Amino acid sequence: MPTAHLTDRGVVRVRGEDAKTFLDGLFTCDIGRVQPGAPRFGALLTPQGKILFDFIAFEAPQEAGRGYYLDVLKVYAPDLVKRLNFYKLRARVAVEDASKTFSIAAGWGDSSKPDSSLTAQDPRLPPLGWRAILARDDDATCAPASVADYHAHRIALGMPEGGKDFLFNDAFPHEALMDQLHGVDFDKGCYVGQEVVSRMQHRGTARTRIVPIIYRDGFVAEPGVEVMAGERTLGKTGTGANGRGLAMIRLDRLGDALAAGETIRAGGLPVRVEKPDWANFPFPGEGATPAA
Repeated sequence: MPTAHLTDRGVVRVRGEDAKTFLDGLFTCDIGRVQPGAPRFGALLTPQGKILFDFIAFEAPQEAGRGYYLDVLKVYAPDLVKRLNFYKLRARVAVEDASKTFSIAAGWGDSSKPDSSLTAQDPRLPPLGWRAILARDDDATCAPASVADYHAHRIALGMPEGGKDFLFNDAFPHEALMDQLHGVDFDKGCYVGQEVVSRMQHRGTARTRIVPIIYRDGFVAEPGVEVMAGERTLGKTGTGANGRGLAMIRLDRLGDALAAGETIRAGGLPVRVEKPDWANFPFPGEGATPAA
């Protein structure tokens, strides 16, 4: 029963009568679609469209006091609080880092969901399993698997995570596959960075994507090392586990390397680059006519 307490994740709580409209004017996801039992994946961007924070947004039901709970990388929770307070102005909202009060749990496979009002299917991809925000007193119920087990699980599914597979303030949502993972609602109203994201969507200008890489020898490279084809740099590695990893790759350069029959290497280790089986963006070699 793989269930893990994700000690690297924290919680930012946003409450108040203006919370919904306040967050909806900032985030890539449509906060109007966030409901108890139905969280949404989203991000807060820079005005230039780069990801500052990515998170899963939950809404508490009436009996739990309402409000929104953001499942975010713990080390960045204080910075997210500061950024939201910067935007708050006269909005009637209260923003706090609640990481000492709540924790994050995840389960997959045949694991049972905890009895919590903030438990739901992971909104990014069904095989990821469920996600839950729990009171700290419930941590002991989430011990059978480790944080490393969870990350190996998401890496095997080709699932990137901010702060681990790409740097914040450095990647666009399309590059981090947020357009593929329901992290951007393209039919919602304005939010910070929307013009850049909409332009990339309509023009199809996302040449760089995070994609799975498979290491031939079972080892994995450290995050942040270059992925090369001959003397040409294709991108950089993200996290890896059990012979699989993620990497931010320029797909046009990958296509040129594959056409030339060059070996792709990550940190000097030979790798094969794949497209996630759940993604629908163009990938080198797709639609190619087989040789006679």
